Amino acid sequence: MKTIATTKAPAAIGPYSQAQIVNGLVYTSGQIGAKADGSIPEGVEAQTTQSLENVKAILEEAGTSMDKVVKTTVFIADMNDFAKVNAIYATYFKEGSYPARSCVQVARLPKDMLVEIEVIAEL
Repeated sequence: MKTIATTKAPAAIGPYSQAQIVNGLVYTSGQIGAKADGSIPEGVEAQTTQSLENVKAILEEAGTSMDKVVKTTVFIADMNDFAKVNAIYATYFKEGSYPARSCVQVARLPKDMLVEIEVIAEL
């Protein structure tokens, strides 16, 4: 097991790591839409973009990329934002080889964010 950390994504706000590598797979912790400096963009589109940029930075630190993502879990504060999140999400993955995904509405996210995304990727 190898712990992954990068300053290009927000630091963990609890007792967890940004990601772990185990048996050739990278497991990221959920990434909210905050920037590495802690600032929070407004709106679900901006937060979705930032969340995915955070995931991308962590994967790159681990030595892999968004093209190697096999599974994602998307947590959103309001299912009415599903289409907006999907529109941004689709731009980060190649059409025809989208990863498996779960998307659920949750009661509340850390820092009252609108979206959080975690992934599993191959090295």
